[in-house]
Amino acid sequence: MSWGAELWDQYDTIAHHTQRGIEFNEKFTHFLKERCTIELDYARSLKKLVRNFQPRKKEEDEYQFTWAKGFIDMVNELHDVASQHEVVAENLQGNVMKDMQNLIAELKQERKRLLNEGQKIQEQLNKSYQHLDRAKNRYEKGFKEAEKTMESYRKADADINLSRAEVEKTRMLMNTKAQLCEECKNEYAAQLLTTNQHQSNFYTSLMPEVFQQLQQMDEKRINRLKDFIHQCADVEANVIPIINTCIDGMKKAANNIDANNDSRLVIDRNKSGFPKPDDIPFEDLSLGQSIENSNNVTPKNTIDHKNTSKLATLSGKSKKRTGLFGLFGSSKVPMKIIGLLTDDQKEDFSDLPPNQRRRKLTQKIDSIKKEMAKESAEREGMLKMKDVYCNNPALGDPTTLDKKVEENAQKIDGLRQELQKFEGYLSDAENNSSRGRDKRNSTSDDSISMTASESSVIQRQDNSLPGTPQTQHNVTNVYAPVDGDVDDEEDEFNYPVIGTCRALYRFEAVNEGSVPMDENEEMFIIEQDQGDGWTRIRKDDNIEGFVPTSYLQCHLYEVDQV
Repeated sequence: MSWGAELWDQYDTIAHHTQRGIEFNEKFTHFLKERCTIELDYARSLKKLVRNFQPRKKEEDEYQFTWAKGFIDMVNELHDVASQHEVVAENLQGNVMKDMQNLIAELKQERKRLLNEGQKIQEQLNKSYQHLDRAKNRYEKGFKEAEKTMESYRKADADINLSRAEVEKTRMLMNTKAQLCEECKNEYAAQLLTTNQHQSNFYTSLMPEVFQQLQQMDEKRINRLKDFIHQCADVEANVIPIINTCIDGMKKAANNIDANNDSRLVIDRNKSGFPKPDDIPFEDLSLGQSIENSNNVTPKNTIDHKNTSKLATLSGKSKKRTGLFGLFGSSKVPMKIIGLLTDDQKEDFSDLPPNQRRRKLTQKIDSIKKEMAKESAEREGMLKMKDVYCNNPALGDPTTLDKKVEENAQKIDGLRQELQKFEGYLSDAENNSSRGRDKRNSTSDDSISMTASESSVIQRQDNSLPGTPQTQHNVTNVYAPVDGDVDDEEDEFNYPVIGTCRALYRFEAVNEGSVPMDENEEMFIIEQDQGDGWTRIRKDDNIEGFVPTSYLQCHLYEVDQV
């Protein structure tokens, strides 16, 4: 089928169609440009992600485990996947987009040339029409004048009052006009023949040839577009084998993870090699064993208070709270504490230290708020989709979304109730913390009756950092100020034992002033919890320090036995 034969009278339509085709090619070019931008951004984001999760120097020991090595291998394979996305973008830009832009420029130039040629042919036909109109007008004018002079001659010839000379003059004028009319008639006939010839050539050969060239140009555009789409598919297909290889590498990295190997590595890296302690022998004093021999073993429930200060000093553990502000003045509790309580943790986290409880409650509240925001966004999307369905039922049935909207509303209501509940827990935690601070302040007020020297020590204590536990047993149980300016005689303070305790969990000391303990280890209490979640204890080797109160099972002596 030919545009020249079938669309001989659709010049403007063909011109508009070819213009739309070129604009579509430009649209395809914009698509490729944005596609390349997305591919490059995606590859850049993946590579940034890979860089962020590369092992750091302080984590080198951790990446000796097979699970860590498997993770790193997977991340490195992801880097190669990102590189393939860059290859896709580069090939699309360097090959497809470049050829498409050249084609668009060529099509525009060819279309302009053909349309100009068609316009010239149209102008030639219009000029022929104009010449025909002028020849016809001259013929009509000459014919009318010839008829008019002929009528005048007839009247003059019939008029007996006119002379013969006047009649002859009228006859000569008639003959002249008749001759001019015949010349105009011949010119009109010749121009009509020429115009018909031009018109026939216009509709049978000249314009059909132009239309045929425009058709060929448009078909060339379509075929090249087809080739470009094939090239895009080939660009994608060329990187798929490499991406599949990367995926196989990820699977291989997963298969290389060995839990038994990692367990053996943990043993090799952390095994102490010390023998397990023997049972403590029973000392029967009725058999006459000497006191000297009995002193070789220190009983669990006795302690030498005289040497406590010296032994603690020799062990490097000070009894003052000078270096403990990193522990008590910060809301950050070691993460190992949290890990030990995860399995049996209560809903309101009341089994955690106060600061840790507030932190966990805040995290829980933030998580609920994020979930509520997500559900709200989904609800808005469903409502908008429902409105679209209502306005255009052909797209879908709006009633199908009613159940989902209702379920979403129930989720939001449930999350709102959860949020109120945990906000209440947080408020209770804040109130408990405030009551603990008020209790410590009231304890400080009870010291008004002390001596001037005692009051000065208490004044230094009150000026310490917030969060430092306050004493409530003895005036001599006072901790040094933050700046460490302590009198030498305070090193001789001896804290009395006020009870015993047993460790419910294992605790690793990570802050200065805290001490580690093993599960079921027996210790002595030398200072109760002051509301900050920490209790001061003394171990059998006379080392003193702080441990979480929630990790202890405490038994306090009667006041008269302390």
